[in-house]
Amino acid sequence: MTAPAAAAAPEVFNRLRRHLSPKLALTGSFAGRGAVEESARGCRVTLSDGRSALDFGSYAVTLLGHRHPAVTAAVREQLETMPTSTRSLANPVTADAAARLSGYLDDRLPKVYFGLGGADVVEVAVKLARLATGRGRVLAVRGGFHGKTLGALALTHSPLYRVGLRGCAVDVVHLDPGDPDAVRRETAAGDVAALVFEPVQGENGAVPLPREVLRQWCEDAHRHGAFAIADEIQCGLRRCGERSVALADRLPVDAVLFGKPLGGGVVPLSALLCSERMYAPLAADPFLHSATFGGHPLSCAALPAALTAIEELAERGAGSAALLDEALTALAARYPGAVVEVRGRGLLRGVEFATPATAGAVVVGLAGAGLLVSPCLGRPTTVRLLPPLVATAAEITEAVGILDAAVAGAAAVTGAG
Repeated sequence: MTAPAAAAAPEVFNRLRRHLSPKLALTGSFAGRGAVEESARGCRVTLSDGRSALDFGSYAVTLLGHRHPAVTAAVREQLETMPTSTRSLANPVTADAAARLSGYLDDRLPKVYFGLGGADVVEVAVKLARLATGRGRVLAVRGGFHGKTLGALALTHSPLYRVGLRGCAVDVVHLDPGDPDAVRRETAAGDVAALVFEPVQGENGAVPLPREVLRQWCEDAHRHGAFAIADEIQCGLRRCGERSVALADRLPVDAVLFGKPLGGGVVPLSALLCSERMYAPLAADPFLHSATFGGHPLSCAALPAALTAIEELAERGAGSAALLDEALTALAARYPGAVVEVRGRGLLRGVEFATPATAGAVVVGLAGAGLLVSPCLGRPTTVRLLPPLVATAAEITEAVGILDAAVAGAAAVTGAG
């Protein structure tokens, strides 16, 4: 710890209160017990007061941990060469990233559009589906989360994010994930352009959707001429064990959306991969949907290194997932009055607690003990764990030990046991 860093923390919170949001300052001060994040590497974040915390949160961005050396080296090299694009000349780094990403899925979805955040590619996917079909309606899923920009927000199910807004630009119907005939009924009514779903819902508390229902929905969408779009912004890229959950589950999708860890946890990057048919409007007019920083060379330079690192760590991730599953199952058995359910897939896990008060008490305990997690804003009874692929068995065990102590403390405070 250096004295200047420690002294800077109060000023950070003052600036957050003044220029951003008082609530951001409050939550950040609570999570860090008055300290701010200062540096990070691998699973560890160092705080301004010298403490360190295990990062099993970061909203799924740090799948490779912080500052993966191969990714940072690739970005540093590009920074010294040509970090941005003229947008008039062709850029080889962007072209290479597109080819590499398509090849990562065996060229089953050969066309690529790059964005910076997940909502970027949700927006362009819906736009292309509507243009390619000439239809207006989109089918999404109850509990799904696809972003907070106006178009993506229409697909996001929770009304929490639409407070004060009178509607969104896309006509969306939200389907019951337990109803295999839902798409057939909606397409029979006509005008459906696309079905959009997360194979594993992240913000809804790590909820895997039934594979057979999804397969039926995709087939029914295709019979109507509509597109099936898998939003894997949180669950893809080996987070849930597979490169693409939808393709591994043999779902007949026309598009897969990636984001969050696609830039290796170093730079922002997202991507739409889709079929020739779905991409046709953009192939005909490449300026139909464009963004100044879409395909940004500095971000795209990270992609090949990130994909290589993800594949090198895939086996370790599978071992971590098995260890985590075993530990969380045992945790639930020890606290049956507090823990209702443990669910998820791979390294996307949700622990469902009996009440929001119990979950809140657990989060308080975790923050104080040095384990960072990602809360589910739309599901306050769930604590979401997102370990990185680089986590060691010792770090998984350490995190579960911190969680166990926090659950024990919460059970004592709330009377759950």
